[in-house]
Amino acid sequence: MKHFGFIVGVVIILFFSIAYASMATEKGRAYYENKGYILWDVQTEEKVIALTFDDGPHATYTAEILDLLSAHDAKATFFVLGERAEKFPNLILRQKNEGHEVANHTYSHPYSSTPENLEMELKKTNEIIFEITGTYPLLYRPVGGSYNEPTINTAVKNGYKVVLWSWHQDTEDWKRPGVNKIVEKVLSGAKPGDVVLFHDAGGNRSQTVKALEEILPELKKEGYEFVTVSELLNRNSIEVSRKKNKDNQNVEK
Repeated sequence: MKHFGFIVGVVIILFFSIAYASMATEKGRAYYENKGYILWDVQTEEKVIALTFDDGPHATYTAEILDLLSAHDAKATFFVLGERAEKFPNLILRQKNEGHEVANHTYSHPYSSTPENLEMELKKTNEIIFEITGTYPLLYRPVGGSYNEPTINTAVKNGYKVVLWSWHQDTEDWKRPGVNKIVEKVLSGAKPGDVVLFHDAGGNRSQTVKALEEILPELKKEGYEFVTVSELLNRNSIEVSRKKNKDNQNVEK
């Protein structure tokens, strides 16, 4: 019995040691943001916001969303699936021609993937987008927002910046919670530098379209400008650079 108790004790110690080591080496948001590998949102005083749409394009909903964006002079970022881009190349080209950003959301929307399979998915979609638009996507969003170190390393190795979304701006529109809830989620938490998550395919997205009919004019009335994710990053870089120059000038004085 003593021998058995000793073995159990060793197993427990090993378990907690492994768990502690895992927690100690876990790479969280701060690590990936500092490395510049993942974007959730940006800290800015400028009233800019990035609307993003996953899983498209869809023959009906994407077209309706593009009409709304055009009516409000708004730009957005579409994280498209390669297999759907193949079916609706005209919508991908329309996104590009109307000043929106076309980004990579894998080819077939796998919820789990080996690094090798993810690389294949990214490259396949990459080539499809290039064939349609003449440009390669710079941004990638993991399916379901799920990521780990191999996922990030694969994306970075292939030249992508990983884009998630502001934690308070997940509309959960895929659940179809009702137009009012989608609208309330976005408007109640809107802040400069936000990245908002919507979906333009993967199911009935009529609630998303109707919610945008209210969200776009209201945020515009509040002084917000709707920009692509890359534009959001660019604006932020310029703002940070200006602040540094101003600080340096103050130090010199």
